[in-house]
Amino acid sequence: MLTPPCVSPCVYYQLLRALNPEENVHCWHGLYFQDGQRRVDYVLTYTMKKPGGGRSSRQSMHLLAENAVARSLRRGPHSRGEHVQHHQAQNTGGSSHLPSSAAADVELGCVGETFSVHEDHKAFRREEFEGKLREMGLELEKDEDVSVGFVKIHAPWNVLCREAEFMKLKMPTKKVYEMKHSSGVMDKISSLVSKALEPLHPHVEEHQPKNIKHLSHTFSREKQHLRKMWNATPQLQLCFLLAGITSLLGNGVYSAAYPLHDVSNLLYEEWANYSVFYKYQPIGLVRKYFGEKIGLYFAWLGLYTQMLIPASLVGVIVFLYGCATVDDNIPSMEICHPRNNITMCPLCDRVCSYWKLSSACGTARASHLFDNPATVFFSIFMALWAAMFMEHWKRRQMRLNYEWDLTGFEDEEDHPRAEYEFRVMQKSMNKDQKSQHKVIKKSALLMSIYSPLCNIEMEKLTCQDRLPAYTTNLVMMLLMIGVTFAIVFGVILYRISTKAALHMSSKITRNNVQLTVKTTAAIINLVVILILDEVYGAVARWLTVLEVPKTDKSFEERLIFKTFILKFFNAFTPIIYIAFFRGRLVGRPGSYLYVFESYRMEECAHGGCLMELCIQLSITMLGKQLIQNNLFEIGVPKLKKLIRYIRSKQGAYKEEERQKKLQRYETDHFLEPFAGLTPEYMEMIIQFGFVTLFVASFPLAPLFALLNNIIEIRLDAKKFVTELRRPVAARAKDIGIWYNILRGVAKVAVIINAFVISFTSDFIPRMVYQYMYSPDGSMHGFVNHTLSYFNVSHFQEGKETMDPLYLGYRVEICRYKDYREPPWSATPYEISKEFWTVLAVRLAFVIVFQNVVMLMSDVVDWLIPDIPKDISVQMHKEKILLVDLFMKEEQGKVQILESKSFTGGKDNCSRSNNNNSTIAHQRSGLHANSTNTSGSQ
Repeated sequence: MLTPPCVSPCVYYQLLRALNPEENVHCWHGLYFQDGQRRVDYVLTYTMKKPGGGRSSRQSMHLLAENAVARSLRRGPHSRGEHVQHHQAQNTGGSSHLPSSAAADVELGCVGETFSVHEDHKAFRREEFEGKLREMGLELEKDEDVSVGFVKIHAPWNVLCREAEFMKLKMPTKKVYEMKHSSGVMDKISSLVSKALEPLHPHVEEHQPKNIKHLSHTFSREKQHLRKMWNATPQLQLCFLLAGITSLLGNGVYSAAYPLHDVSNLLYEEWANYSVFYKYQPIGLVRKYFGEKIGLYFAWLGLYTQMLIPASLVGVIVFLYGCATVDDNIPSMEICHPRNNITMCPLCDRVCSYWKLSSACGTARASHLFDNPATVFFSIFMALWAAMFMEHWKRRQMRLNYEWDLTGFEDEEDHPRAEYEFRVMQKSMNKDQKSQHKVIKKSALLMSIYSPLCNIEMEKLTCQDRLPAYTTNLVMMLLMIGVTFAIVFGVILYRISTKAALHMSSKITRNNVQLTVKTTAAIINLVVILILDEVYGAVARWLTVLEVPKTDKSFEERLIFKTFILKFFNAFTPIIYIAFFRGRLVGRPGSYLYVFESYRMEECAHGGCLMELCIQLSITMLGKQLIQNNLFEIGVPKLKKLIRYIRSKQGAYKEEERQKKLQRYETDHFLEPFAGLTPEYMEMIIQFGFVTLFVASFPLAPLFALLNNIIEIRLDAKKFVTELRRPVAARAKDIGIWYNILRGVAKVAVIINAFVISFTSDFIPRMVYQYMYSPDGSMHGFVNHTLSYFNVSHFQEGKETMDPLYLGYRVEICRYKDYREPPWSATPYEISKEFWTVLAVRLAFVIVFQNVVMLMSDVVDWLIPDIPKDISVQMHKEKILLVDLFMKEEQGKVQILESKSFTGGKDNCSRSNNNNSTIAHQRSGLHANSTNTSGSQ
């Protein structure tokens, strides 16, 4: 943060050194310019040109331009595209787009000088860009090393004030008011709760009584005497002053751009520390340090983690209910009864033999833990929980907007991306080359119509030139989803073949076939998911680049959408197969369905596929959290930092010597660049899917998510504070497209849970039997009711078991789980009427469950207002107080204004307006200049 103007930076620096004497060697060294007065607000780095380059930078650029002009003159009439390039080069000091073949032209000399000319061009672009920054009032200082050059930037106080006024930042004034609360019972309870939760609050200055509020108003240099002490980071203003730096980074003119980390360890001690996992986050301090956009992410993550606490408690209660009632579950008791002599049909052809239903006792008892009447209640609860979470977040977001003075904030105009403008320029040049025989006689008329024509070309680019890119996107997305399906199909074949192979092995192995196959298949799916996640992330970025979105916001939203679709299918396709398709495409004994005429489709265990669904879901969820979200986030940044360190010039030094020699801006250079919040949001959204989509089969999912997020918050905090370069502060009033994705996942979760309860679990068949077919209204006889009969003599030739006497006697009739007519009926093996009855009830349950739960969610949405009532009252009160404040100020200025001459005041106003218009012109020129640079590369 910028030091207050009333305190000398040198005194401030000396004070901090006295407080932290052990850190002044390698931390404070490099935070200021060489004079020790001006603080480094931003750093640009570039790769130093290797010695022995030959001619100087300006000589090389001048020779390059002269040779380009000479060639054009000798060639005679040429395309208008080169005229445009030469005209742009003159307007921008000879530094805009040059022919791509110029560097390799033999007229420039030997080919070995191409690299030197290219580096000289970059150096000239840096000089021009830095000159523009100096014209805008920024102060620069260079520190060149053997391999890396650093440009340290300091924003003076007057520049920050000017930019804050341009950006219309809202700043707190000196005027404060007390937010009155009614002395009711709820306020007293709230006060007691606050005192009880006092140990959970971090020890930071922001934690103060919230009954005092500073009036906030749009910053104005004319009313600086009304403002509070400056508390905004200079990064926010610098991001506007450094317009176009992204293009220069992409073209290699600069290698990195970043603000410096603050050496204060307050955030580390009270936020990025695992020992404070039980405390609330200092969101206000995070916002001041990283900006509103990152502050909103951690606020959302904290609220999501808090909301997981009640969901985890209810999930644990549901699981304990299953544990407590497993011994009283009549279907499990019937399966596990020692006198149960039900003989089941083989689970595979030839190598598998007949088996006793009692051998599935363990699976049946375990399935009851996740498939019991409480599961339906928990599914309804989680649907309402998701709606409550969304509404709670909207209220929390509005409260943060009020506290952070963002209530009147509107997104700034998003300028076109450099790649988009470059594509438009290329299209314009190509059209000009085709119509080069047309001679334009009136250049003034051309210049007057060029700007609207360029806008028309930009609009045409969105609908015509992007059509092949859109087609490629659609084809590639379908191809990637097809790859996911193919891999799931490959895992199915693995399960089928492995099960047959294990049945041919020893007896001990045969007894654990189901558990071995399920676990290994789930692990294989996890490994594939982790690998494809990285591949799909790269593919999504490549496809988005092909589309050439117009603005950065559009680019980010399209990238997020594609990445989410691919990763969602990647994570949930194996789970969807187990939940809705496995065991339903099997056929029946004597008429099984086969893949490639040799692989018989797999069946569910007698306890249903819900147990296997739970195994797959738990391994995938825990594996992604432990390996991808935690291990990779810790290990990968450290590994990349080590690689950059080894490649640097300090690789020969010991670690202690390196720390002593490196200054702060050099230390930050070796940190991992900030890659945006998309990976952080994405992993949490996928986790939100695990928590809500299949929660009917895994009630412990919220608990595992809660335990992971407690670590995840501190892990992300530590990564942002110590492992990543400090990102540029960015303003935002919401979480953007992520909120819509969350709402979509919550809606889909209701439908999926309805189908899981209805079709995957045995909840509906049990209810149908108890109320329609049970003779005494109990569950006795349910197992026998769900099993059909099959005559073993009806097996297809070559499909019968090789060991018919495996049980010690010859089997004539075996049982299988289905609703079909027995072999002695008039229509043997046809679907029975019980099947249609159960199917009708299942579909009716899906419709009723979906509509009832969604209606309840809409009621919750309607009952809870988006804006808290106290916030709306305070916003209205603040407007009235601001009007009173400025009215009093104007009345106090009447006598002073009357004493001033009218001419002097008019001159001052003119000078101020001229100064503002000049700065605005420089800013627009800086942005246009950087855009031309993107084309010149």
